[in-house]
Amino acid sequence: MIGLLIADDEMLERKVLYKTLHKNLGDRCAIYEAENGRQVLELFEANDIRILILDIEMPGINGIEAAERIRQKDKDCCIIFLTAFDEFAYARKAITVRAMDYLLKPYDETELLLLLEEAIRQTEKPAAPEVLEAVPEKPTASAAVGGISFRGADMPQEGSEDFENSRLWKVRDMIDRYVRENYMYDISMQDLARAMNYSEAYFCKLFKQCFGKNFTSFLTEYRVGMAKSMMEQPTVNIKEIGKAVGYGDPNYFAKVFRRVTGRSPSDYRTELFRQ
Repeated sequence: MIGLLIADDEMLERKVLYKTLHKNLGDRCAIYEAENGRQVLELFEANDIRILILDIEMPGINGIEAAERIRQKDKDCCIIFLTAFDEFAYARKAITVRAMDYLLKPYDETELLLLLEEAIRQTEKPAAPEVLEAVPEKPTASAAVGGISFRGADMPQEGSEDFENSRLWKVRDMIDRYVRENYMYDISMQDLARAMNYSEAYFCKLFKQCFGKNFTSFLTEYRVGMAKSMMEQPTVNIKEIGKAVGYGDPNYFAKVFRRVTGRSPSDYRTELFRQ
């Protein structure tokens, strides 16, 4: 069982989150609860916790401070922050924590579960890659997208609504292009944030503004969409389809496919050819 800790000082929100996680992941995760940063540190010391979902605003030791102390002791555990748009200036302080993602309240349950599936995959990932099942390495720096700039006489005035809309359109286009060109690699939110020269916290906010969901959910749904298209070719093996869209582990591919579509890859293909 994988140790998973959720921390939120709002008891009702914490209990709802616990119920959701227990229902969907209770067979794979031992779930712990904390109402403040002090309890987070105590539970982390006493148990083998590999995934943490931390509210940022908590009394005493807040989520960022708790994460900083944990990261000093464990560089590999997955840390996910719960936050709101108006807390992002504060969340920028967490860059050194290397958070896996920042969930915006109120969070979407499907996004949360897709993110946790990825966290579990990273936690269970063997130290040495299995050659036959390896996903291609992530793209090199040459594949990175560049910064955003406006040029020419038609440049909107900075601070205007047109400027903000143009900026978001350019960001959306660059992200969309990056995902289309690199979805088959083992890429992460951190890779794209660095490629666009943004802090991770700010990039999460920007991504949500552009697409209405977090990066992990967007990437997963894009990969599943590509997998659906490939399944229209009856001679292509489902295992090979999973590898082609970035999932070297066929079991993990099946889990995320079912999480998105409600059906296993084999069931989806069977229904596809019945039509």
